[in-house]
Amino acid sequence: MADLQAKFDTAAAEVKQLKARPADEDMLQIYALFKQASVGDVNTSRPGIFDFTGKAKWDAWEKQKGKAKEDAINEYINLVEQLKQKYGFEP
Repeated sequence: MADLQAKFDTAAAEVKQLKARPADEDMLQIYALFKQASVGDVNTSRPGIFDFTGKAKWDAWEKQKGKAKEDAINEYINLVEQLKQKYGFEP
């Protein structure tokens, strides 16, 4: 698990070094998988009616509900690798 956590931490740092900003759907998926991997199932109430960004993020995280931490970590790492190919990467 320590090795997996190290890969997750590396991927979390690398996603911040993409050459271009990912599309909103990609950003929501990254956010949701990161939260599921680091916190677990959504543990807050859904944001209010006028918080469009907050609701989108909450909804994306809610879709990950029940996913095991290890699965979320692996999906996160794989998604970051895909985004590096799609958007470019500057180490």
